[in-house]
Amino acid sequence: METSIIYIYHSGFALETEQCAVVIDCWQDPAGVVAPLLRGSKPLYVLATHFHEDHFNPQVLGWGGIRGGITYVLSKDIMRHRRAPRDAAVWLTKGCEYADGNVYIRAFGSTDSGVSLLVGLGGRLFFHAGDLNNWQPPLSPEDTAAVRAEAMFLGELKDLRKVVEAVDVAMFPIDARIGGDYMRGLRQFAARIATRLFVPMHFTACGEASAAAFSQEAEALGSCFWMPGRAGDGIALP
Repeated sequence: METSIIYIYHSGFALETEQCAVVIDCWQDPAGVVAPLLRGSKPLYVLATHFHEDHFNPQVLGWGGIRGGITYVLSKDIMRHRRAPRDAAVWLTKGCEYADGNVYIRAFGSTDSGVSLLVGLGGRLFFHAGDLNNWQPPLSPEDTAAVRAEAMFLGELKDLRKVVEAVDVAMFPIDARIGGDYMRGLRQFAARIATRLFVPMHFTACGEASAAAFSQEAEALGSCFWMPGRAGDGIALP
């Protein structure tokens, strides 16, 4: 079954099969990726990993007034921060699951707010990291705060690997604002979770060149790498 991945913007993506579509972390949609999904009739699942404004826009809740057949599956911290009412969604925390005949969704942890998400769709597994990353790579063993942060990140990867050792697609932050070792988190992920296709995200502020730099490392791992050139770009998985 063919599945399409469409880059919306920042950390936002749409996944689509013949049976349904999934929108994850839609903050802004400069290319109008979501509009045809709202005009369609296939089931639509709207996911958000956490409450930060660059991952969750409350306007997505209004899509239910445009058409039926929308299921919202959101991180519970969105409700806790009063960005959505209690009856707006299925709420997930780490370890929670949602499944029906079209999708399987399981929430894993984050090193920032909310959750990361494993999505089973069209016979494939997709991992959307949300803000899960090694945001403070330690410069030395004496850098105790960063060492603790890295240990937390590696702990989250350990929990993920207990459930799944391989995914078809990993959407993962590659953000050069971290500093010189900004790809360390992705390298650590790649060493633990076999991945068919890496897709960078969260690179809005640092530009495409920094994110695309991981392509050679992905190739060395025997993986593929897709760098969206602009909002609205897509790729089909046969």
